[in-house]
Parts: sequence; C-alpha cells; structure tokens
Amino acid sequence: MSNLKMKEAALIYLDRSGGLQKFIDDCKFYNDSKQSYAVYRFSILINPSDIVELYAELGNYILHQPLKAAHVFQSVCFVAVKTLSLIGQLQTETQINIVLKLTHLPPLRSYSLDLCEFPLDYASQRFYMMQGIVIAMTTVTKYTQGARFLCSDEACPLSKGFEYIRVHVPGATESATVRNDFLCNLCSSSLQEDRKFRVLGDKQIVEIITAKALHAFQGYSNNQPFRFQSLTIFLRDESVSKMNIGNEYKIIGIPTCVRTSQTAVCIEANSIISYNPEVPSGISDNFRYLLSLTSSSCWKFTAILANIFASQIVPPGTYNLLKLCLLMSLVQTSDRNKELKDCLDILIMTSDTLLVDRLLNFSIKLVPRGIRHPVSTEIFPTLSRNKYGTGAVSIQAGSALLAKGGICFIGDLASHKKDKLEQLQSVVESRSITVYIPGKKFGDDINQQMTFPVQCSFWSFVDMDSSSRRNMQKTNTLIGRMDCSLIPANLVEAFGLLINCNESSSSYPLISTVQHTLKKAIDPEELLYVASKKFTTEDFEKLLAFAKNLNVEFSLEAERMIHGYYLASRRIRTDSISGSKLSASALKYLVSLAEAHARLNLRNKVLKEDVLIAALLFETSLTLKYGATVFCVAPNAVFPFELYNEEYLEQRDIYLNQCQQQLQQFIATYGPGTAIFTSDE
Repeated sequence: MSNLKMKEAALIYLDRSGGLQKFIDDCKFYNDSKQSYAVYRFSILINPSDIVELYAELGNYILHQPLKAAHVFQSVCFVAVKTLSLIGQLQTETQINIVLKLTHLPPLRSYSLDLCEFPLDYASQRFYMMQGIVIAMTTVTKYTQGARFLCSDEACPLSKGFEYIRVHVPGATESATVRNDFLCNLCSSSLQEDRKFRVLGDKQIVEIITAKALHAFQGYSNNQPFRFQSLTIFLRDESVSKMNIGNEYKIIGIPTCVRTSQTAVCIEANSIISYNPEVPSGISDNFRYLLSLTSSSCWKFTAILANIFASQIVPPGTYNLLKLCLLMSLVQTSDRNKELKDCLDILIMTSDTLLVDRLLNFSIKLVPRGIRHPVSTEIFPTLSRNKYGTGAVSIQAGSALLAKGGICFIGDLASHKKDKLEQLQSVVESRSITVYIPGKKFGDDINQQMTFPVQCSFWSFVDMDSSSRRNMQKTNTLIGRMDCSLIPANLVEAFGLLINCNESSSSYPLISTVQHTLKKAIDPEELLYVASKKFTTEDFEKLLAFAKNLNVEFSLEAERMIHGYYLASRRIRTDSISGSKLSASALKYLVSLAEAHARLNLRNKVLKEDVLIAALLFETSLTLKYGATVFCVAPNAVFPFELYNEEYLEQRDIYLNQCQQQLQQFIATYGPGTAIFTSDE
C-alpha cells in the first residue's frame, strides 16, 4: 500500500511540475526514431522541497535511498508508456532507465559533505552537497549506459526479448555493467551481450579541492602542519563539460568507493551548480569615516590607503607607489565565476627582494584567489595519465588557472627557465594557454588541443642586486630608462606596469624600515603603529571585497582624456623603423588603471582625476621601459611628498592639479583630433 501511494505521489508530482509533459515529448522522440533501442533513458528534474510537501515518504526515499526512488518513477513511467501507447517498441519495465536530477538539497549539516572532514561517508549511497574548486579534468571518454543480454541457450525462452537489461548505476564500474560471466536465472547458462543494442554515454572525471586548501598556496601555516587532498568527481552525459578548471562549484552527488591501484572515495555527480559568493554589504566604520573626511578630494583617500596599507610588513609612508599599485591590482580581481577582463600585471625591479616578497605575499592573502606559485610545480597546465584507467588524459590546472579571477604571484622572474618565460610572455599577451595532447603518447589515434582562458593578474619581481644582474649591467643612453637586460625585453613589455622600488632613495627611508624589521623580529604579533590598530587586515579585506564588486563607468570627460592621452603617447613613441612602442593592449591597461582607482575610491564613475593617476602610473612605467619623452613624468609623480599630515596631502593635491594641466596640454599638442574640455565648457 505504501509503495502504491508513492507511485501515485510520483505521478501527481510529474503532472504538477511539468515533468510528465517533458516525459511524453522524450517518448515521442524515441517513438519517431528509426533506430532500435534496448534502453530508453529519461532525466527527471526533482525539487525535494515540493516532493516532501506533497508526500513526505517519497521525499525521504529520494533523499536517502535514491536508487529505490528511481525504481518508483521507473514503474510509473512504464505504466504511462503502456497506457498512452507512447513507445511501440518498449517491451519490459527494465528497459526504462530513470535518472533523477535534484535541484537542491535541504540546507542542513547532515546533507553537506565537508572535504576537510574525515572520514568521508561513502557507504550510505545517498545524496550529499559538496563545494570545491576544479584543479584537474580529463578529456571526454565513453562509458556503457545500458546493454542487452540474451541467454546463450537457444532453447531457453530468455534467449529472446528484453528481460536481461543492465544499466549503469552510481558508483558502478564498467565491468559491473558489461562483462562475460553473467548467468541466466532460468537455466543457468551464460549470458551473451547483444552488442548492436549497447548504449554509450559521455564520461568525464574532474578533481576538486575545498577553497580552504588554497591557504596552502598563500603561506598560511599557523605554525601547524596540514594537508589537503583532492576529491574525484565523475561527470556523465548532461553534466559533461559543464565544469571549467579554476571555477568553484556546488555539486550534488552520491559518494562511492572506487578501487584502482589504491582505494579512493569518489563522487558520482548528479547536479552541478556554479558557486558565486555573496557581495559584501559595506566597509568598516573607520574606513567609512576616513572616506567622509577626504570627500573633498579625488586623490586623498587612495593616498592614505597606500600610506597605511601593509603596516604589518613595512612602516607607513614607505613603498607608497608599490602599495597603491598592489591595491589597484587587487580591486580588479573577481570572486565570481565569470570572465575577468581587467587584469593588472605588475613587474617590480628591486634590490630588496626579501621585503618586496613579504609585501606581495601579504597582499595576495587579502583576496580568495591569491596564489603564490610553488617553485616545485608548474605555472600553466600539464598532462598526466588518468589514474582510474579510463584511457583519458588528465589536465592538471597549474597555478595560473587555479588563480582564476585573482592574483598569481610567481616570485623572482630570474628563477624561471627561458622556455617558461617565453610561455609566460605568450600567455600575458594573449590571456590564454593552449594544451596540446599527443594522441600516440596517450593511446589515442588523433592529436587534440584544448585552449583555456587565463584570467588572473601576474605579479613578479626582478632582483636588481643579483650577481648575474651586476655582470650584465649596461649603460643607458636614454634618460629615465632602466636596464632590464636580465629579462627578455618582450616579456618586460608584456607586463602592464613596471615599477622601480629602490629603498636607498629618498622615497624609501632605510632607517625606519630597519627599525620596523627589528621590532617585528622581537615581537611578530605587536601592532607598531596606530594605523595598524585602526585599520586592520580584516578591514582591508572587507574594503577590497566591496570595492571590486562595484560596477564603474566612464564619464564623458574621462573617456575623452584617456583616449587623448593614449593617442598622444602612441604618436610620440612611434618611429618609421620600429613602429609604435605601445602594444595593442596599452589602452586596455590604461582603462583598467583608471577603473581601479575609481573602485579604490569607492566610486561608480571614473573621473578625469582617476585618468590622471592612470596616466602618471603608465607613463612612469613607459619611461622605465623606453626612456623619457616630452611628457616628462618624475619617478615619484604620484607621491611627490611624504604624507605626514593634512598639509602634505593638500600640497600633493596642488601638485597633481598641475600635472592634470600638463596632461591636458600634452593631449592638446600631440593628440590630433581629440577635444579636451575644461569644467566650464
């Protein structure tokens, strides 16, 4: 009686949810097809909340005994086919293969599978929800969805018909569906497969890790060792190719135990949901108050941010230019599973690699996808053999794809080999990486290739004080140009921003840095400055999380100015022999810089003041690469004074206003066809 009620509830649910009409349409496709089928596969979308409300026992069956629940729907669908004469060729109920696709699971802890917890439950054969980032995937291969078997004894009644139908169930291996030792239940003769009725489906294997595991790539340790392990997900049919390397997903699936060379817990995926975190609602009260105090200026707020940023690593007021660029690069990141178009790559020339390394390592921890590339691994995807013996090639993500939407900090450029630097240059220029899969090496007849978008910003530095650098140092004849001969010139040009960090100059007082380092060595946890207490690391995390989700647009004045500067700068850096020194991506970097400064100011509109900062940073970078031009920008143009108090901020605003006038004059002189309007006009 209970089983009859469940079947009745299943039919009512199908009728109310529109699933019955979809089932009828699918039946029509099979009935109209000229092909003969042994197995008819139907996918039914299930909303557990609606099912539980309709008939709790059936809902409980679906959530905790999904294989038995599928048999209930199988029986209902078979009766519907026979009653409505939907498929003329269908003979037995076993020919119907029902796959229940869940829309969600109850938001209760018992339905969540935490990849950090041990042991994992793989014996209950019920649905769980898990969440993770894709770090590897295989190419798509085939598996057996269903097969027809016949008794080998021709005198046996079961040597004909469709009584012996085997279909894939979650957790089953290929040999569980198709092999040669099955026996007839009637006469005990061996069964033989009728191969012309074998139904094949698509299969793909992916590996995921929990987002917490990314701490291993960010230098987190808490003075305690820890490990993380990937979890294998089997995707089949509709789910194949729905997951991308580097993206984060919520997965509904059934845990199972797969035995290969070693026992492993895997997940048979049922539904895949793209994961997007909630957008932060605001910033800390201290930052909100600081923003209100500096509202009269478009430059003061970001200047103070740069001044006090990372006071745990360097004293306030030091490395302001670098810290501003890091903050601007950080606000151009994204936590969403969407295309990241506005990357800001940074290459730093420095003689104090230890301090810069600490500063960059501190900064990448402020965003979820800040990845420090381990020297023992690869930056870009690599190939390996699939450990589950499916014949597919496994593509491992590498640091760059793992940092999707964030920052990939690759350390000292000089530590990488020439071929890796050439590959890095190609990726930075094209924002994609192509992986070639040699068929002969991996047991396939044809070669394949797969292209992946690289959606992260690259940070790196070059040690200007290394022995090889001193031996190769050349004398520059161009004013302002920096000797970058240690790194291939094309790679230096590919980076959007080139920054010179020289702590021996007046911009970076050496004494305060030494004092800071000594005090931190004595007490690493001590907060040495008032700024560290008022504006904590968590405050900066909230600020960046809020700022990077702002949708910004250009004002008409800012748009004209940025195009005017680009055209003028391109014109004066073009000669008849080598053409323009500005790459095709120069305008994109300028736009990204201006947007980043507006976001850092927590504004939705890009103003001409943002364009000025973008132009000064970009021109400083161009000067280091190619030397100075008629639009001569001082190395410390963005921070001409040390920011001690309000008076110095005012002096900086006056100086930047003068720079704005010089920029407009430069555009008016060298930017043909570009109109620059004053505020009055």
